[in-house]
Amino acid sequence: MPRSREWHLTARPQGWPVPDDFALVETEVPEPGPGRLLVRNMYVSVDPYMRGRMNDVKSYTPPYELGKPMLGGAVGRVVASGAEGFEPGQYVLHGLGWREYALVDAAHAVAVDPGAAPLSAYLGVLGMTGLTAYAGLLRIGEFTEGETVFVSGAAGAVGSQAGQIARLKGAARVVGSAGSDEKAALLKDEYGFDAVFNYKDGPVAEQLAKAAPDGIDVYFDNVGGEHLEAAIGALRQGGRVAMCGAIAQYNATKPTPGPRNLALAIGKRLTLRGFIVGDHYDLQPEFVREVGGWLREGRLRYRETVVTGIENTLDAFLGMLRGENIGKMIVELPE
Repeated sequence: MPRSREWHLTARPQGWPVPDDFALVETEVPEPGPGRLLVRNMYVSVDPYMRGRMNDVKSYTPPYELGKPMLGGAVGRVVASGAEGFEPGQYVLHGLGWREYALVDAAHAVAVDPGAAPLSAYLGVLGMTGLTAYAGLLRIGEFTEGETVFVSGAAGAVGSQAGQIARLKGAARVVGSAGSDEKAALLKDEYGFDAVFNYKDGPVAEQLAKAAPDGIDVYFDNVGGEHLEAAIGALRQGGRVAMCGAIAQYNATKPTPGPRNLALAIGKRLTLRGFIVGDHYDLQPEFVREVGGWLREGRLRYRETVVTGIENTLDAFLGMLRGENIGKMIVELPE
């Protein structure tokens, strides 16, 4: 019977999470019963939304329970199967990350093909983050060919893909913001953004006005705060905001004020719409077909920041919150 190391949340973080809020625990892994799979995780995902699940507040997804393993996307190899349709040696995508071995309900496991794409890609470019970009831009942002798009946090897993999808779908101009000159160069040179700025170099509104002097039609918001206020000022009449995340305030200990210029939404007839990717899985077949094609043709690029070892999962998560990753932050668990 294998032993597994898994991360538990031991205290609710106040502001920025600290190591004392977590514990790496060793447990025994039982054999899978009927309808269940024993999976040796190979790659696990750390994502911004996980910070919200550490708070004991009512939200779109239940909070993590104290003293129990945390949850998140993972891809692994089936070690033992008690379910029809799954055999040892297969690879599956599931939601029991933050651990080495997982006892997975087969109904919540999806077989993935390592021959079609690298296994880690099913956590990023072909996974939840990729679908977030696709649904957010096309369904929520209602992007159409010829429009100008602004993406904040554009070097992250979601933002980099949202900007590239806009370009591939015929945007007139794609603008991105990032937190370093290195990331800004990547957006322009590798991902094909038309204009990019480092938001640490000065007021976002001023830099956005230079990058998109004629205004924007769609804002894909991963940041909130000053970025959202700047975008509202830059949006043209009938503009749309796809509100994906607000990482600028995830670790705030006090309520943060809303955009001071929100009243502009009235005269400009703006639409600001929040969304959760779980509401848009009906787009999955179309998403995989279209994005998979772009990947095969080399027209859509992606980056991953890979951290090795279950013991480094927390460091990877905190690094992602600080913006240390380029593209999707992935933790690899070698056997």
